[in-house]
Amino acid sequence: MSEHVDVLPAQGVAIESTRSISWRDYLELTKPRVVALMILTSVIGMLLATSGLPSWTVLIYGNLGIALLAGAAAVVNHVVDQKIDTVMARTRKRPVATGRISPVEAIVFAALLACVGMVVLMWQVNHLTAWLTLASLVGYAGVYTLFLKRATPQNITIGGLAGAMPPLLGWTAVTGQVDGHALLLVLIIFAWTPPHFWALAIHRKEEYAKAGIPMLPVTHGNKYTELHILLYTLMLLAVSLLPFVTGMSGWIYLAGALVLGLRFLHYAVRLIKGDDRRVALNTFKYSITYLMALFVVLLVDHFVFF
Repeated sequence: MSEHVDVLPAQGVAIESTRSISWRDYLELTKPRVVALMILTSVIGMLLATSGLPSWTVLIYGNLGIALLAGAAAVVNHVVDQKIDTVMARTRKRPVATGRISPVEAIVFAALLACVGMVVLMWQVNHLTAWLTLASLVGYAGVYTLFLKRATPQNITIGGLAGAMPPLLGWTAVTGQVDGHALLLVLIIFAWTPPHFWALAIHRKEEYAKAGIPMLPVTHGNKYTELHILLYTLMLLAVSLLPFVTGMSGWIYLAGALVLGLRFLHYAVRLIKGDDRRVALNTFKYSITYLMALFVVLLVDHFVFF
């Protein structure tokens, strides 16, 4: 027995010494697909903030800085959720979970991304956008990931505000001020976040339960969650009409928002009737399409009427 114990550390050292790190591992830490969706909404916020086109400096440096800080927040998420990621099938192969990148290396990488992102935004864009973006990083990586995610089944509802910020960040990058229309865009994403994540949580319920994450389906069951998905989808449909009601958009957007919203509502009704994990996954997938399409329609409407 003592011989076996003596051998294990030596093997661990050998594995560590031959560990190879790929740039793809560091890229994966930043959750590039999530960041890409955030940048899409940030760009749309920039384009909606003016009747013309924003300067190339703002478009390039603004989105670069936002992307770097969003990537830093994602890296911190990998480190904090290391143990959870090893339990869940969809995350067990992540770089920190597998040990390809150590937590210390990941934190150093996150700090580097955050510092460069802040310098870019401060230097090339404006201070308001820099501080708001940093606040979003702290909200997601600190408040949500470190505390809310493990503290309450309403984690997504409360923590969704950080993920809803990119359109406002894009807007302030162009104008240098917070505008009511930009806050409407934040409100749309804020209302969209719970049905989006809860649909995935139903599909991955067993994994969240095994990992000890109090997602709503785990703590209150599928039916309760499906009811809340339906209610939030109804709220989202109402909120998505506010740009038209306030004069921010025209009839093109109104038609698109109604079609997309009613389709989302159709998925929510199917889910509460059938309680099917496949429907839950399809609802989750459609929610991504919905958000992208809604903002694109809003953008098309904006340039048609201007």
